[in-house]
Amino acid sequence: MSENIKKIQLNDLHVALGGKMVPFAGFNMPVRYSSDTEEHHTVRQGVGVFDVSHMGEFKVTGPKALDLIQKVTSNDASKLVIGQAQYSCFPNETGGIVDDLIVYKFGEEEYMLVVNASNIEKDWNWINKHNDMGATLENISDNISLFAIQGPKAIEAVQSLTSVNLSDIKFYHFKVGDFAGVQDVIISGTGYTGAGGFEVYVKNEDAEKVWNAVFEAGKPFDIKPIGLGARDTLRLEMGYCLYGNDINDETSPIEAGLGWITKFTKDFINSENLKKQKEEGVSKKLIGFILQEKGIPRGHYPIVNLEGKTIGEVTSGTMTPSMGVGIGMGYVKSEYATPGTEIAITVRNKNLLAKVEKFPLYKK
Repeated sequence: MSENIKKIQLNDLHVALGGKMVPFAGFNMPVRYSSDTEEHHTVRQGVGVFDVSHMGEFKVTGPKALDLIQKVTSNDASKLVIGQAQYSCFPNETGGIVDDLIVYKFGEEEYMLVVNASNIEKDWNWINKHNDMGATLENISDNISLFAIQGPKAIEAVQSLTSVNLSDIKFYHFKVGDFAGVQDVIISGTGYTGAGGFEVYVKNEDAEKVWNAVFEAGKPFDIKPIGLGARDTLRLEMGYCLYGNDINDETSPIEAGLGWITKFTKDFINSENLKKQKEEGVSKKLIGFILQEKGIPRGHYPIVNLEGKTIGEVTSGTMTPSMGVGIGMGYVKSEYATPGTEIAITVRNKNLLAKVEKFPLYKK
């Protein structure tokens, strides 16, 4: 392992569990323990746990905390109540996206931003650069472990570990409480799988205790550790963007179908240009598609129209375990973005028929 690759707190535990470790976003991460397909089904049908401690966490506090968040994020954080979280993005000055993130509101002057692992340093520099109002910033990424307990059986599996009624935590809301004998755990109704469940934020020193307790409590529900491979197929079925694939410094939130997190009720970085885009329309849009023929679409494969003319490119693609077909996301010229439109994906020099579909691609 190269010097620069960071280890998450439970690195050795994942190795002992048979996790196949790979470098991901600058961290040594478990990509799978058994098989991607098996782990995918575990989360869709039962309950599984992802160690996503590589994610970044920044605290934003003080009287100017909200002002800074409103300036650097596209969504309207003034609408948040204490105990609520919000999906958002950092727009850059040129129309693209610095990162997508979740904003948590703990108090009137206390927030936490959760950012992608690959962008921790970039995001930290970006926020500091724009903090001309004097909000207090703290990068706590290296002190926090994050476990995503995901699946329809998540509540039953871990309810015994906390006095917090997990059924009361609505989607994109959170409570701070006891969990597995540890105090002040953030129990959040979030996750990037579309399968239901929670994410729990714990201090590194409590990580192993909490992980072990979760697996002990979840034994009757056949709880399993899940790697990043299944996380990717699960989020793709839902049409959730992955930074670096489906959104980046060049893609605008309007093109990416993230108009719903781009609120023009306030001023933020590059809001004028993005508002113009929303009003005038964009030339390309992010779509979801389902292959109508056998094949596996992959990132950077050309998307063509039925005449074989290139109209875009795949950004993420896979064979979906839940549906048993090739699915993907990609940008196409706007006139081809309507659900139901027939397109083709060039897979190994063959144009395979596909259909543009509304998200989520996997309909329960």
